[in-house]
Amino acid sequence: MLSNLARALMPACFAAVLAVSPGFASPEEPSSRARPKPIVEVAFVLDTTGSMGPLIEGAKRKIWSIATAIVDANPNAEIRMGLVAYRDIGDEYVTKTFNLTTDIQDLYGNLLQLRAQGGGDWPESVNEALDVGVTKLSWTQGAEICRILFLVGDAPPHMDYAQDTKYPEVLRMARDRGIIVNAVQAGGARDTERVWRDIAQRGDGRYIPIPQDGGQVLIIETPWDTEIIELQGRINGTVLPYGPRAQRYSVEQKTAQIAAAPRAVASEMAGYLSKSGASSGAAVTGRGDLVTDVTTGRQRLDGVKDEDLPDTLRAMKPQERQAAIDKSMAERKGLNARMAELVKKRDQYVIEQRKNAPTKPADSFDRAVAETLKAQIKR
Repeated sequence: MLSNLARALMPACFAAVLAVSPGFASPEEPSSRARPKPIVEVAFVLDTTGSMGPLIEGAKRKIWSIATAIVDANPNAEIRMGLVAYRDIGDEYVTKTFNLTTDIQDLYGNLLQLRAQGGGDWPESVNEALDVGVTKLSWTQGAEICRILFLVGDAPPHMDYAQDTKYPEVLRMARDRGIIVNAVQAGGARDTERVWRDIAQRGDGRYIPIPQDGGQVLIIETPWDTEIIELQGRINGTVLPYGPRAQRYSVEQKTAQIAAAPRAVASEMAGYLSKSGASSGAAVTGRGDLVTDVTTGRQRLDGVKDEDLPDTLRAMKPQERQAAIDKSMAERKGLNARMAELVKKRDQYVIEQRKNAPTKPADSFDRAVAETLKAQIKR
């Protein structure tokens, strides 16, 4: 068994996993089984009422830097992110759920559609939103999983809703599931602070105060952004959408995100795609690119119906199709090698600029989340 000192020195995320995983092997008791690929799951339970507008707009711009912080903390991990948007009874919705997924581009597209509205009285449906985040999202089971949740809001929960499971009980269930719960408070309301501190303590997480508007979201443009964006466009040109019409449309939308995004956001998105797809050669997140899916073995080329093939492959003879996919992947690998060089230069430049920035990491939503993730993810 681990000593108390060893437990104290473990990162918070995996200390929580150890507490609920009796079979977790200690350094003195190495497992004879091969270690699985680590999985990092991060969910946001986000207040989307009217007062949260500026913070939500900032989150749309910085989701890629947050996702990249996860990759940087554990480059070999499979990353899944999810979102529970919440308001209150009487609003357009009480909760809106986007489940945990490796398809971060799809999550980004959904986040772009969120608008801050509603919230007539002061308290919100925090209890129900936390319950959905802890018990309804498809958290992966197992010991080698890092599960982190961020509650983000500015108003306390309605404690007078009889149908709700109150947050102390929800946080007990979170501990049982090995989910760390952090509480990010926008603004300085004292009644919210009291509850948010209690939530963070019960959730084995951090209480993170930030300004009402989310703080100064630092947008750093670099000398390599233009080339990075152009290069990602060329990489996207090697993507071959296939499958049912909805799947093909989804992939086409993802390859168009770079062109539609602001310059700094597009560069950060390309950086994440480069790092997360380094081993598989993936150019978009999720499934639907025939080049990636065939190359990685997720899809047999001869198992795709002719009507589900891209037009360019459908016109070819069956024996020519594999050669076309191999050619696309070879081209992509060359472009990815150049992209990795540029992203490395971009990252170093951003690090230097942040050192000289007047805004401290804890002063803004994105940097506070990134710093917390680095501390809680097993390195």
